[in-house]
Amino acid sequence: MHVTDPIADFLTRIRNAQMAGHRIVEIPASKLKKRMTEILYDQGYILKYTFDEKNEVNKQGLIKIALKYDPVTKQPVIRELVRVSKPGLRKFSSANDIPRVINGLGVMIVSTSQGVMTGKQAREHNVGGELLCYVC
Repeated sequence: MHVTDPIADFLTRIRNAQMAGHRIVEIPASKLKKRMTEILYDQGYILKYTFDEKNEVNKQGLIKIALKYDPVTKQPVIRELVRVSKPGLRKFSSANDIPRVINGLGVMIVSTSQGVMTGKQAREHNVGGELLCYVC
């Protein structure tokens, strides 16, 4: 199946799996999605992840993400996953104008000329780029 917006598909699969209470979600792999998964793991939004390589059944590989839930309330750790820049309306920002999500409590994921990174890292490296999504 051809997906018009793979990043929105990535976010939607995570959102849907959390609403259904799943522990693991499988997503078709790409370099961008792998980097976004690493950022989610580094920031503590997911438990763990694995990258399954290409094979005959899966031409592009798979990302398996173990979702993280609060042990007491059983609520997902990721409360909000929002796509900012869309195929119909791209949103770019300079290093100084990258928005802070909930005053620094959330994470903005930015695609820069130096790779995909968080908004905080982009400000430290003084590079702007496309605002992909934010997580909180």
